[in-house]
Amino acid sequence: MRRTWTRRSFLRASGVALALPHLESLAGAEPTHSNPRGMVLICNSLGFHAPFFFPTSPTESIDSAPYLSALTALQGRFSVFSGLSHPGVDGGHSSEASFLTAARHPGATTFKNAISLDQFAAKRIGTQTRFANLNLTTGTNGLSWSPNGVAIPPESRPSRLYAKLFLTGTRAEKQRQIQSLEDRRSILDVVLGQATRMQGNLGKRDAEKLDEYFSSVRQVESNLLQARAWGDKPKPAVGEGPPRDIGDRADVIGRTRLMYDLIRLALQTDSTRVVTLFASGLSSVPRVKGVTVDWHNLSHHGKDPAKISQLRLVEAAQMDALGSFLTQLAGVEEGGTNLLDKNLVLFGSNLGNANSHNTQNLPILLAGGGGRHRGYVAFDGQNNTPLCNLFLSILQSVGIEADAFGSSTGTLDALGQA
Repeated sequence: MRRTWTRRSFLRASGVALALPHLESLAGAEPTHSNPRGMVLICNSLGFHAPFFFPTSPTESIDSAPYLSALTALQGRFSVFSGLSHPGVDGGHSSEASFLTAARHPGATTFKNAISLDQFAAKRIGTQTRFANLNLTTGTNGLSWSPNGVAIPPESRPSRLYAKLFLTGTRAEKQRQIQSLEDRRSILDVVLGQATRMQGNLGKRDAEKLDEYFSSVRQVESNLLQARAWGDKPKPAVGEGPPRDIGDRADVIGRTRLMYDLIRLALQTDSTRVVTLFASGLSSVPRVKGVTVDWHNLSHHGKDPAKISQLRLVEAAQMDALGSFLTQLAGVEEGGTNLLDKNLVLFGSNLGNANSHNTQNLPILLAGGGGRHRGYVAFDGQNNTPLCNLFLSILQSVGIEADAFGSSTGTLDALGQA
């Protein structure tokens, strides 16, 4: 019997991860028109109260989880997962650094981070848009980490993000930007010339390191050329004016909603296909009606019913904001489909139980992508499945031919596509 090959099965069989050219014998083997093209990755730093986030059992309706009532109109378009975590990622609040990297022991003094999921994806699909990725936060920290494990500064001001996405600078400003890009290319030329002259005097190990360095410099040069090309193209016009920043940090829901609005516009104009948002918690009282205790204190509720009652108000408001965001994406039609089907939205936290700083059994929700969602998927609550298995599924769903990421041991049938 003649075997039907797909790009993915070919890569798995050969044991490598290369981007194949278009091959006629593979044409039509996989439907690509309905595949999602982008991802939005959201982390809430103070977790969610598990009894309100997870349904009572896999056989029960999604509606059995109070927080998911905000998503009732989107049933069939999202999945909730329990029993997922990152092996070896501990350290309580420090684990936020590893949410998209799975780097072990983030609280240790010897900790070194790894590349984050968004940067891994941006290196492979980022050239298709003006911005390879957007790294956003409602606080000060972000979720993005470079291939060398260095934190990438996030954007926290919606007005500045709007200007970056949609406002065209003056002729002089554009010329300064172009000159800056050209200057950086000139510096790269000098560095490459000096390094090339060193090449003949190095041992094998140093020569290999230098070759890796050359590859990095060429990637930077490629990025500069791409930025130069986009600089000559007009930015997209949108019907919505620039937002007014919310200076009050306690208005966490308002700040989050502003970021959601701009993410929608960025996806709608195809300005990027990779977005991260770190929804940062507070050690002060959030501006949510009925809440009088600071959020961090509420997350360490000690099973106090009064604190849990107020915590529920804060977390329900977060879920309402998410529901509005997903509904807006679903309402934007594009090419016979909509923005929610065009993108995968991962939503969750680095803490499974903020009360005890536990990093097991993370609250994870995956929405969109246009595939067959599975409602509530419960993995073993004691021997957790690596969250990176879901990360790998997301990468493959958007067309990135990867066989591993972080601590992955395989993929999850998150959208009926594994």
